[in-house]
This record gives sequence, structure tokens and C-alpha cells, in this order.
Amino acid sequence: MRKLAVCVTFMNEKYRRQIDAAAEAAGFVVHYYDTQAALTPHIGDYEVLFGHPVPALLRQAARLKWLCSDHAGVDRYLDDAAWPHSECILSNSSGAYGATISEHILMVLLMLLRRMSEYQADLSRRQWTYYAPIRSVIGSHIVVLGAGDIGSNTARRLKALGASVTGVCRSGRSAEPAFDRVLPTAELDRVLPTADALVMALPATPETAGILSRERIALLPEHAYVVNVGRGSAIDQQALGDALRAGRLAGAALDVMTPEPLPADDPLWDCPNTIITPHISGNMALGLTCDIDVDMFCADLKRYAAGEPLRNLVDRVRGY
Repeated sequence: MRKLAVCVTFMNEKYRRQIDAAAEAAGFVVHYYDTQAALTPHIGDYEVLFGHPVPALLRQAARLKWLCSDHAGVDRYLDDAAWPHSECILSNSSGAYGATISEHILMVLLMLLRRMSEYQADLSRRQWTYYAPIRSVIGSHIVVLGAGDIGSNTARRLKALGASVTGVCRSGRSAEPAFDRVLPTAELDRVLPTADALVMALPATPETAGILSRERIALLPEHAYVVNVGRGSAIDQQALGDALRAGRLAGAALDVMTPEPLPADDPLWDCPNTIITPHISGNMALGLTCDIDVDMFCADLKRYAAGEPLRNLVDRVRGY
């Protein structure tokens, strides 16, 4: 009997029944593990694994043929040394996080535009203040760097609120109609000076490391905001902090940083008009995210058993 291991943090009886049915139809027996420590003695038994094991554990999976990560980001698995052998394939859960992360982007962007950080600071001191002017999404030009699931979901919500939205991605193409236009990354320098806000939703790859450099930060107008929900490695963090402290940018909202957790003495904590959240824009806090995650795994399990290409297959060279 072919064996499948499931080791995710959000498992419940509903998802067990769904995975059990999909596994039976595909000819697999399923074993569930609450922790990676519980999985460790048995990981060498499985052909398929649904979860996100640390690379040291993954290397012990001698019979593994397919790892389906329940996370969208899979940078920890891009090094060939993480794998027990070269024939293993990797898929991710890109597509499960668009709703929750785009809502986070909308939340922090509205907080910045409506000066909520300033209000929060005053209200914590019981000071009754009034700030004007504030800004609106209506009429704003938002540049979304990364036009995949998260970028597309974000474009739809921003467009519905009255923004114009330019997508920027490696290919310069997207099927998402909410983008007013989509440009290749080679044109990023040309579009940055027009941005009222830059939203970054990029995976961690060699191409995206440091993409928002000191030079590109200088291209943004002084009234622009930077929102990052992809990976902290995409930004020159010191340059961003310098620009914020100098008033060269209006503010930032960072859900991802380098390193994580951000050290308590990091100067980024004290930057003006900066919202820092501890990498929580995605995760599994929203039930809809978990529902979609399991749906996608079960659909790809059916394809895997039939010898068909996986919909969420990751190219480990490109990183997505």
C-alpha cells in the first residue's frame, strides 16, 4: 500500500474526512501526525508528505517522491541538499493565501492613508487629536510588485475601492483584469516614481533578493508608502529605515523582515509611520485559507495518482 503522511498544524475532523476520501480514491493509506517530532521516526515510510518539515527531517525521507508544502513560500526547500534524492518533486499552496494576505494589505494601507498610527500613539496617551489631511485609496496609483495569487487578489480589492493598479512581474503578463497594466520587472525603475504606494508580494528567490535597493527607494516619491508581505530579503532594510527617518517616504507596513523575529533593538522599530506585524498576514488563522489549502492538496493528489502534472508544482530553480 502506498503511504501518505499529513503533518499540518490546522488539522480537524472535517479535513481528515476530506483527505481520507481523496487518499482512498488515489490508492493511499494516510497517517496523521500532530508534530514533526512524532513524524520523525516514521518519515522514511512515506511516498507523499503534506506539511512543511524542516530540511534536516526532509533529508531522512528515503522513499519520498512528492512533498506538498502547506505554505506558499518554499525557499527553505530550494537547496538540493535539503532533499533525500533528486527525483523528489515539490508543490506549494500558492492560491490559498490570496484572500487573507490581500485583506491584510488593505488594512495596513488604509491605516497609513488615514493616519491611524498617529491616532493610536495619541490615544494610548489619552490625547484627543485631529489630523488633517488624510488620503484615500480613491485616485491613488498602487504599484503591485508580484502579480501572482496575492498580487491579483490585492489588485481586485484596490480596484474596487477606486485605485489604479499597475502590476509588475518577471514576465510582464497576468490574466487578472483588475490590473490596469502589467509591466516586466525591467520597467520597475520607470514606474516607481509614479507610485502612491508600492505593495510587494514576492517569493524569496535569487532574482528578488534586494530588488527594492537603496537606489530604487530613492525613486519613490516622498508621499509614497511601502507595504511588504513577501519576504524581508526583497528590501534593503537599512536603506528603507534611513528613508523613513529622513522623511523621504511617508511610511511603511512590514509583515516580513530580516531577520525574523526582528531584534528588540533594531532601529526599524522606531521608524515613523511604520506598521510592523510579526509575519502574520498569511498563516492559518483564517478558516478559508485552510479550506483552500486542503482542497488544493486533494486535487493535486488526484492528479499525482493519475500521473498528471501537478497544478501547484514548484520549479526549484526559479523558486516558485
